[in-house]
Amino acid sequence: MTQQSAPRNICNPFDDDKLHEECGVFGIYGHEEASALTALGLHALQHRGQEAAGIVSHDGTHFHSHKAMGKVGDNFSTEDVINSLSGSAALGHNRYATTGGTVLRNVQPIFADLANGGIAVAHNGNLTNASTLRKQLVAEGSIFQSTMDTEVIIHLIANSKKIKVVDRMVDAMHKIVGAYSLVAQTSKKMVGMRDPFGVRPLVLGKIDDAYILTSETCALDIIGADFIRDVEPGEVIVVDENGLTSLSPFTTPPRRFCIFEHIYFARPDSVVENRSVYDVRKDIGRQLATENMVEADLVIPVPDSGTPAAIGYAEQSGIPFELGIIRNHYVGRTFIEPTDQIRHLGVKLKHNANRALIKGKRVILVDDSIVRGTTSTKIVQMVRDAGATEVHMRIASPPTTNSCFYGVDTPTRQKLLAAQYDVKGMCDFIGADSLSFISLDGLYVAMGETHRNNEQPQYCDACFSGDYPISLTDHDTGADKELTRLAERS
Repeated sequence: MTQQSAPRNICNPFDDDKLHEECGVFGIYGHEEASALTALGLHALQHRGQEAAGIVSHDGTHFHSHKAMGKVGDNFSTEDVINSLSGSAALGHNRYATTGGTVLRNVQPIFADLANGGIAVAHNGNLTNASTLRKQLVAEGSIFQSTMDTEVIIHLIANSKKIKVVDRMVDAMHKIVGAYSLVAQTSKKMVGMRDPFGVRPLVLGKIDDAYILTSETCALDIIGADFIRDVEPGEVIVVDENGLTSLSPFTTPPRRFCIFEHIYFARPDSVVENRSVYDVRKDIGRQLATENMVEADLVIPVPDSGTPAAIGYAEQSGIPFELGIIRNHYVGRTFIEPTDQIRHLGVKLKHNANRALIKGKRVILVDDSIVRGTTSTKIVQMVRDAGATEVHMRIASPPTTNSCFYGVDTPTRQKLLAAQYDVKGMCDFIGADSLSFISLDGLYVAMGETHRNNEQPQYCDACFSGDYPISLTDHDTGADKELTRLAERS
């Protein structure tokens, strides 16, 4: 097994002030070009994690691995790399770094040789009792090589008294609390699992005779695979030489799929929970216009994530849609150590106002969310500097008032703008003439519901409501702070 050495970790000073999904997974079993298809699938899932990527393959006898810091296209595009990942089964993972530095030992899939054979595991989500379990495992003699919660899963599988590998995995997951979509590869099987609440996405597909488990349907589209269905909450999918088997070993409460997947995380060309993401975002924009109309001359999206909602807003309001902000798609880590002046101008590396269009106009800016508010402030000022007479901000999600503990990299609550100010205070902070958010009930209406069922919400919307459907064991006991300190030392 080979690993590419990690470069010095450099923080991007021009982060776009968004919530970030932690990762994406792609597994395929039974195809002679498994690794090449996995690399393409990860490329389609690049939006779910840009810090690092990894692929583990199996050729019938041996496992092969390649992990690297950076984007998929930079590290998995050469014939030599793909050829080194031989075999008809492969498992891939994109990572977005959260706590601590981005280091190679924290890149998935994680591989281990267990008593009954090798196993590679990749997962999307967050185990809310991982720190507590890790502490127990270390006390019992386990030796950890990373700060990933995924490694906890490996140790639980290794310590299980069950005989068969799938039974050992199920036994391990019965001890875990959290939100996850997990794919594992053994020498003879591919196994996929989704948490009982179904918070994080996982879909099943097929190309030729090979089955695929991946985070989004866009990863199936890129390789010409057929979408079969979503993996159900609490379901275990087992693929081997005999075909596909579905198991239901977990008690499943009412599903609480992450509503932010529809708002921002998923690619707009994906189908999530049987809904077109693009269509949902347009519907959210229509509902936003219904609730929060204002007289203006132009509706302008904050690119790219605000575009579908802005189209829906324009269609509902009758106000013309225009591309008043142009995004530069070729921005990378341009400045390693920027001066204060360059850092201040950083937003213009990504966005520039279409001055000829905006000058003298009343503008409605539509974005998907406001997190810290730093980028919104700069964009509002940029549009004013381009000559807009009024700048109104409309947000296609309710105020983000709470942190996520289920697999989304979120600032602490004290750094969320909506946790510090009411809407008027937020409006003053970003410098807009007016600011409005879609209501929580309105968001559910756009999702096809009549309203939010407060007794049993249809989605996980904890970032807006503070209603956490899965217990936060580590957070409540303070165990997560210990793991954070460990990660920061790594």
